[in-house]
Amino acid sequence: MKPQLINDFIVDKENSIVNVTREFTANKDLVWRTWTEPELLDKWWAPKPWRSVTKNMEFEEGGRRLYAMVGPNGEEHWAFADYSSINPKDNFSYSDGFCDSEGNRTESLPDSSWTVSFSESDGVTTVYVEIKHETLEDLEKIIEMGFKEGFTACLEQLTELLNND
Repeated sequence: MKPQLINDFIVDKENSIVNVTREFTANKDLVWRTWTEPELLDKWWAPKPWRSVTKNMEFEEGGRRLYAMVGPNGEEHWAFADYSSINPKDNFSYSDGFCDSEGNRTESLPDSSWTVSFSESDGVTTVYVEIKHETLEDLEKIIEMGFKEGFTACLEQLTELLNND
C-alpha cells in the first residue's frame, strides 16, 4: 500500500502568501534537478495541453529563466524567474513575473517572490513553496487567473515524471 503523501495548497490572504507543500516518492537530488534543469522543468511546468518552452536559463544567483507557456493553438504566454539566492539541493528564491519574449516585464500583471525548499526523509522528498505577493489584490488576481488549478496540475505532472523515472 502506497503512503498518503502530503499535498497542501494554502492561501493566506492576510499576508498575501500562497504556501504549497508537496511530497514526492523520489530522492531529493532528483527532485531538485526537476526544478533547476530546463530540460526537466519543461516536462512539467505548464498544465496540459499547454507546454513549457525555456528560451534560456542561467540557474545561478543573479541569473534568469525566460520561458513561454505555449498553448495547443500556438499561443504564447511569456514569463521570467530572476534567481536571487541558491543553496544547492536545499532551497532557492526568485522573483517571478510575466513578460514579452525578450524578457520585458508586463506591468499590468503582478510579480511574486518564490522560495522553494527541499527536504528528504526515508526516500520521500518534501517540497515547500512560499509565494509572496506585494498586495492582496495581486494575490487575488493570480488566483482568479487559475493559478491554483494550473500549479496543482503541474505538480501532478511532476509526480508522473518522477514516478516514471
